Amino acid sequence: MSTAPQVVADDSPVEKAFTDVRPASWWHLPATTTVTGLLALVIFGLRGIPGVDSAYVVVHDSDLNPFGLIPERIVIPSMGGAIALSVIALLASAALWVLHARSARPPARARLTLIALFAVVWILAFMTWVISQRTLDVTTLLQGTIVLAVPLAFGALSGVLSERSGVINIAIEGQLLFGAFGATLVGSITGSVWIGLLAAPLVAMFMGALLAMFAVGYHVQQIIVGVVLNVLAIGLTSFFFGSVMSDNPGLFNAPMRLPTLRIPVLADIPLVGAALFEQNILVYLMWIIVAGLTIALFRTRWGLRVRAVGEHPKAADTVGIAVNLTRWKNVLLGSAVAGLGGATLTIGTGVAFGEEMSAGKGYIALAAMILGRYHPIGALLAALTFAFADSLQLRLGTMSAAEGGVSIPGDFLLMLPYVVALFAVAGVVGRVRVPAANGQPYLKE
Repeated sequence: MSTAPQVVADDSPVEKAFTDVRPASWWHLPATTTVTGLLALVIFGLRGIPGVDSAYVVVHDSDLNPFGLIPERIVIPSMGGAIALSVIALLASAALWVLHARSARPPARARLTLIALFAVVWILAFMTWVISQRTLDVTTLLQGTIVLAVPLAFGALSGVLSERSGVINIAIEGQLLFGAFGATLVGSITGSVWIGLLAAPLVAMFMGALLAMFAVGYHVQQIIVGVVLNVLAIGLTSFFFGSVMSDNPGLFNAPMRLPTLRIPVLADIPLVGAALFEQNILVYLMWIIVAGLTIALFRTRWGLRVRAVGEHPKAADTVGIAVNLTRWKNVLLGSAVAGLGGATLTIGTGVAFGEEMSAGKGYIALAAMILGRYHPIGALLAALTFAFADSLQLRLGTMSAAEGGVSIPGDFLLMLPYVVALFAVAGVVGRVRVPAANGQPYLKE
């Protein structure tokens, strides 16, 4: 809906006039889903391998499955299953055409439901096609998704905390790298993985302090500061890795791993039990921080002040809120959260620290924050989406090396998570409302 301003010469009441104006690009989404749906029908279905099956393992022997209600394996014809799923995707696309044709501003809930349905069945069609003559363990796929989502989610939450207060945080990559470095270094020196876990957010706060000092204190262009800090983080960690850790890895770079905390009964739920309830403490902290941050940002006085600083800092200052102090605190808090994500890369997975081991995850986390519309829950869902693409490429990479079935080049699989991130963010550009004062330094008059 758009509003037409009215000018009156007296004190008569003014009513807003609402007009339905169809955006010029209304057909882009339905057209895109139609084209991709047709491609799925042709490539995954009609050009699939006839006479073979695709198998999904959904239940293990140790899972709770009374009376065998859930089958251990779901086997479907590869070609027929892909065709059926592609047809469902095309039906969802047709529903999008109808929805957009009947209303200039279609209901958001119906629109998102159809988009989600299309995405799910399209992915299932792709998976059914690619695992022809093979078996995919869905539980392992979901477990990998959760593990890979943790650093992305913590990084995205770091961005939410910073940018909701008006500070652009491009330095997530450096904060993740410093968190991984600090967790391994301190944990190795002290011999305690728990002390390493505590050290990760503290070490990452060094990057946050530099970001706040230059962006908030000296009013330096925030995007440039973030990029420079990422380069600085790579340089410093690479220097200490080569000059300190490599000389005595047993003392300074010992592989350590957080213990797995299994929740009885819940961990035995088929399909999702092991993925959700048989993880280390960082996974559980991720759920807690997402829930706590959602409540804090949108249900507390602190959250109202943070959002006021990010939206209208002058008005916030007028009512007595310390704008720059609030931004300092949020940047530091966000960097500490990113440090926990960095710890996942080392002590969360049981590997030693390596040069540039964040491998662009900070930028993917930034994309998750944007796709999630600067909301903790949205950022988590976006992180899970990207992590699913990454976990899927890892599973398919091992399958492609096997004989038979569909073989996909390894280079394409490696770029799959980044392609998903690119298209996801490109689809929301112009539709996401950025905090009004994001990236704008505040000068107190």
